[in-house]
Amino acid sequence: MPDTSSQADSTSSSNSDQSEPHRHYKIFKPHGFLSQFVPETRKSKKLLGDLAHFPAGIMAIGRLDHDSEGLLLLTTDGMVSHRVRSKKVEKEYYVQIDGNIHDETIIRLRQGVEIGIKGEKYLTLPCKVFKLDGEPELPSNGRKIRDPRHGPMSWISITISEGKNRQIRKMTAAAGFPTMRLVRVRIGNIKLDDMQPREVIELTEITNIL
Repeated sequence: MPDTSSQADSTSSSNSDQSEPHRHYKIFKPHGFLSQFVPETRKSKKLLGDLAHFPAGIMAIGRLDHDSEGLLLLTTDGMVSHRVRSKKVEKEYYVQIDGNIHDETIIRLRQGVEIGIKGEKYLTLPCKVFKLDGEPELPSNGRKIRDPRHGPMSWISITISEGKNRQIRKMTAAAGFPTMRLVRVRIGNIKLDDMQPREVIELTEITNIL
């Protein structure tokens, strides 16, 4: 699950020329990529640097886990990263869940559910949750979730202002509806729109994100 509160990874080299203007990007992180530029020890994983040639000092603002997809912001400005990761900025996700979710569960998710964080129990903050009418228009990630004949699935929108490790996945599991696919579609007023997986768009600025 996405961890928007964790410290962002950056490239090993920093932007030494302070006169250089800061650079900002939005990307569609594909399934199977790590939200970082520095590889983990003894692990061969796809990294954000495989998507484009980014400037020195670039960092991901928060994270999407290996199996999650969608909108991820990059910046060379640490102050912007700190601002976007704050609880003042909403993050919206489209979530495909296993089962036909009902109103009682929607209300429960809105009010907060108990999940585990680093071995401790944690009650999630109140958030916005509603059921989507049908399947949203999202590009395929090339993976077959499962045969629909094995049971119904639902799509919901969850908007949170916090970002614990794998929070959305833990929330839906706690409510009895495991996450099958997770796509972040909005951070503040910046939207995924009709971007495609691996697409990179440079932004002029991301300061007016609220």
